[in-house]
Order: sequence, then C-alpha cells, then structure tokens
Amino acid sequence: MIIVTTEFVPGKEVKELKGFVKGSTVQSKHIGKDLLAGLKTIVGGEIKDYTDMMTEARKIAIGRMVEDAKKMGANAVIGVRLETSSVMANASEIIAYGTAVYVE
Repeated sequence: MIIVTTEFVPGKEVKELKGFVKGSTVQSKHIGKDLLAGLKTIVGGEIKDYTDMMTEARKIAIGRMVEDAKKMGANAVIGVRLETSSVMANASEIIAYGTAVYVE
C-alpha cells in the first residue's frame, strides 16, 4: 500500500478514485506513568512514555486506515493526514484519514 501526504503518487497515474478512508484509536494514559510524567514537567524534557504511546497509536490508526482502503480495492492512499484530540480526561484519539485510490 502506497501512503502519501500529497494529492498524487509521483510517477503513477490515478486510475480510479475509491473514496474516503480512515482509521482511529483512543489511547489512555496509565495512572502510574501519569504521576511520573507530572514530575517530569517540573524539570522539563521529553516524556518518553507518552511519546511511545502516541507513536504506537499512530501506527494503529494508519494500519486501520490501510485496512479500510484494502477493502475498497485501493493500492494507495493519497492526501493522508493525522489528527489528535482529547476525548476525555487522560485519553486521546488519533485519526488517520485520506483518499483511497487505485494507481498504475
């Protein structure tokens, strides 16, 4: 599966537009890690546990978007975007979306 943020795939021609595809996941913070992260905000720096959590969430969301595209018979997703939002206290949603196409 080709995944690009552009509206075209370099060197390929879009033969068929399949439609909108998306994938998402909601990840919650671990209470123990949340306490340690709170301490980290005092001294500054990267909160590695949250970075890892969000990296994994992006992989899951993109994987679900790809599965959606495969069901439509697509071999590429163009115009891919990622967004995140807070859905409740201590939980964030990651959504990946784009346009499924068939390219040659």
